Amino acid sequence: MKIAKLFCIATLVCAAAIAANERVSLFDGKTLTGWTVLTCEATVDNGEIFLKAGNGMVQTEQKYGDFIFECEFKALKAEKFDSGVYFRYDTIPPKRAWPARYQVNLKDGDMTNLVGVKEAKSADLTTHGEWNRMKLTVRGTHAEVEVNGKFAWKFDGLEGPKEGFIGLQAEVPAGGQYRFRNIFITELK
Repeated sequence: MKIAKLFCIATLVCAAAIAANERVSLFDGKTLTGWTVLTCEATVDNGEIFLKAGNGMVQTEQKYGDFIFECEFKALKAEKFDSGVYFRYDTIPPKRAWPARYQVNLKDGDMTNLVGVKEAKSADLTTHGEWNRMKLTVRGTHAEVEVNGKFAWKFDGLEGPKEGFIGLQAEVPAGGQYRFRNIFITELK
């Protein structure tokens, strides 16, 4: 009987550990359920989040601590495009469209670099005008990015909140429209 109880407990512990690191979809391809649209216009179009107009954010309703965030993104302009993926922020300051930090930039000429961190830069690993894949891993004070399956950068020195929102930046007036799809998160415990 004791062995059976220990086996059941061990099975539950293992199942909980696996569930904690389960990769889940953040976007169902049909609605913006689980997301909040702030000071911009965003819609679901053709199974994608379409950043249509304005300056603002499409941010997760839930905050995340340590995680792997994966998405595909595509700029609709051939040049001078701009967007980004923000993470680990708590609020957006008054009279601003975006948080102060941290942003993986999706700006022409600064693609997938961590804004304001000179150690977190790489060559542009994207293909302009095509769908690109990004994998952002955040754990403790550490962040790293892969783009299209290739290592881009890693940085240790994140400050601020231990958890926060993840947001897709809309900067349509200056940077044009963007599309995002296949958005997943794996919470790391």
